[in-house]
Amino acid sequence: MATASMESTPEHRTVSRVMAILEAVIASESTGLRLADLPDMIGAPKSSVHGLARGLVATGYLREHQGRYFQGPAVAMLTGRAGQFPAAYHHALRHALEQLSKAWNETAVLATLAGDSVVNLDVVEPDQLIRASPPVRERCPLWPGSYGKVFLAFMDPRRRDAYLRCKHKDPREQARILAELETIRESGVAFNRGEINADLYGVASPILSAGVDVTLAIGVAGPASRMAGRLDDIARSVLETARGLSNPGAGMG
Repeated sequence: MATASMESTPEHRTVSRVMAILEAVIASESTGLRLADLPDMIGAPKSSVHGLARGLVATGYLREHQGRYFQGPAVAMLTGRAGQFPAAYHHALRHALEQLSKAWNETAVLATLAGDSVVNLDVVEPDQLIRASPPVRERCPLWPGSYGKVFLAFMDPRRRDAYLRCKHKDPREQARILAELETIRESGVAFNRGEINADLYGVASPILSAGVDVTLAIGVAGPASRMAGRLDDIARSVLETARGLSNPGAGMG
């Protein structure tokens, strides 16, 4: 019978290192951690730590900003919370969702970018028998939903192009998507006119923070029969709400 400890196997060592990286970064959330800080903290070679950290960024569990690692939006899927927001900001987000839902009597959604996926963090549904009921804390494709379009439009071009090469290999389709993303970036509004489900429409806008990648978007979704005729009015309302939640100094375009 083998006597080697579980900790000595490569599989368990990798899991231990991943969790140690997450714990170290979350514990240092206010300032973040440099890659150079992590090897000594978790007792692993820099080459291994770099590869694991890149994997955590790609899946949304970490985010990298100006050479430092911070907690990523996908952590919300594990905690069941709408991200690690300050209480006042969390209240403002929830209030904005409630106001949007009330104003249009449709479903209001707060979504985040997690790796190459969209995750709905919070949803406020109207008192309607027929309404949009999007899943919460489940990964959804970036394209062609309105929230995913927002994240792609405001994504770093190298990351966006890598995503398109992987997911949309037809050059003509890539060109069509890029043209739509440019319009979204200029207007600050993305639409899904029945592209996922012919009976459902959606509109979303980014919540911007100066110097930080766009990882939050807010919007409204509902039946095409009710949304189609007032989509432009809903879009203006969503854009105004998103701008009210964005940090001063963060602009579109």
